[in-house]
Amino acid sequence: MVFSPLLSRDTAAPVFDGPIELVIFDCDGVLIDSEIISARVLMQALKEQGVDVDFPYFKANFLGRSFPKVAASVRSDFQVKLPDSFEADYRKNLLAAFDQELRPVPGIFDVLEKLNCRACVATSSSPPRAAHSLKLTGLDRYFPDAVFTASLVENGKPAPDLFLHAAKVCGVEPEACLVIEDSIPGLIAAKAANMKVAHFVGGSHLDASDAAKAPVTPPVPFFETWDIFFDMAPHLKTHDT
Repeated sequence: MVFSPLLSRDTAAPVFDGPIELVIFDCDGVLIDSEIISARVLMQALKEQGVDVDFPYFKANFLGRSFPKVAASVRSDFQVKLPDSFEADYRKNLLAAFDQELRPVPGIFDVLEKLNCRACVATSSSPPRAAHSLKLTGLDRYFPDAVFTASLVENGKPAPDLFLHAAKVCGVEPEACLVIEDSIPGLIAAKAANMKVAHFVGGSHLDASDAAKAPVTPPVPFFETWDIFFDMAPHLKTHDT
């Protein structure tokens, strides 16, 4: 399989042709640097139930998936019955950790300030978690009525349903959407939705080697910093007057 090269300040060039009317951002690992926190809290919660997984396992099996899918995977793969309170306890501990540690991904504010088209969020997170995260980091003001969660569709990522729902509500055809994702399920979902997509590997949980493992064909561009976003899509930048 052939993969796109890592785009950097020295190598970035326009890579998206055709009109883009809507940029769809994943939330965790794209807007907010949350996945490393989520992994730690979830792995500790699972360890208390006798399920010992490491970070590579988390990335390969949980990243980008909704909690119900994660829980179903744990029950199936490890043959354990999680307590009825497991999800509520996990979410409570996660939000407490977010309150202390969560930060926006560096550079994202500049992109959102200069973006000249519409934008929305499409995330596998629960509505309370997404709302809390965006408000906590000050990003909520950019998406006042444009946050879509997996709870709104029957099938979450890697199915295309969530992205297609977001585009439909926003009144934009899939072909005119650009998705920014960090997870393999998200990349697969965007491709299945017939949308343009870029793989962001700038969160604390990823690096360029993760992009090289993404089983997505044809290959998609991937980048490690928001500083080069407008080099890839210069027509999306509001120019100073």
